[in-house]
Amino acid sequence: MASLLRGLRALKVLRGLGSAVATPRGTSPSSSLRRGFRCTALRLQDNKPPFSPSAASHGHAADPDPAASQGVSASGLGEEDVSKPNTSYQDQSGEHSEEYETEEQLQARILTSALEFVPLHGWTMEAIAAGAEKLGLSTASTGMFDNGAGDLVLHFIAHCNSRLTEILAEQHKQVQLGQAEPQKTADFLRVAIETRLRMYIPYIDTWPKAMSLLLLPHNIPDSLKHLSTLVDDIWYYAGDRSTDMNWYTKRAALMGIYNTTELVILQDSSPDFQDTWNFLDNRIQDVVNMASTAKQVQSTSEAVVQGLMGAAITLKNLTGMNQRR
Repeated sequence: MASLLRGLRALKVLRGLGSAVATPRGTSPSSSLRRGFRCTALRLQDNKPPFSPSAASHGHAADPDPAASQGVSASGLGEEDVSKPNTSYQDQSGEHSEEYETEEQLQARILTSALEFVPLHGWTMEAIAAGAEKLGLSTASTGMFDNGAGDLVLHFIAHCNSRLTEILAEQHKQVQLGQAEPQKTADFLRVAIETRLRMYIPYIDTWPKAMSLLLLPHNIPDSLKHLSTLVDDIWYYAGDRSTDMNWYTKRAALMGIYNTTELVILQDSSPDFQDTWNFLDNRIQDVVNMASTAKQVQSTSEAVVQGLMGAAITLKNLTGMNQRR
């Protein structure tokens, strides 16, 4: 087919040259020859395929094949469709998103889905594999988690901390708008820790295994980071804005209360874990009493120091040591 097209173009060129040579009488041979070449050039230009800047810049002639000029491959897809990366994915709700899904986002989706299978498989790689299968992914995607089941536990803790922060922020907003009464510090701390620990109840039978994973050396830094973030957020929404040593002592005390109460709830068999909440209430009250005692000791020591300084000044005045000479 291509040879036939080239033959037709050559025939048109010869016809043009013939018309240029066979000039009519009264016409200048040179002008007739110029017109013949011009006509031939126009005909060739009409038969050329569209000019391709990319082809010209690389020194290649344009492809006369209409299918190639339109970027259609043999598979029936355009070259742009083949080379363009697929940036859309279908989430659990069936909606499509045109944004890229990063590896971290995919991992979070798998781990969130895996939480449904923790009561059945525990905090294991089997639960992660089941979560991936639920999303329509291959079980080979579990290879994304270098930390194994520890990633699942840490993801769950971070998720619970985020939920608690949202709850505390909403309560704080209602207090600011006058829609709720502010709580006493002790009540606020007790409710916040109880709310957070209740998130473990659906997984209470398997939580000892999760705690053992958190105690592995490579998981301890992230575990402490999540615990520190938790107590810091609770104290912040409790209204603590201290910038001195009290900042550290308050958070250390609350961290100890949280850890001990977490151990108590694992062994509690009372209805609705009532024994755990009674234990928590007593520990919170102990911290409040200690803080009150510390303030009393501090104020008493300041009064003693001021009294001693006053006595020293009085003694100096009586002995004349403060008299100007």
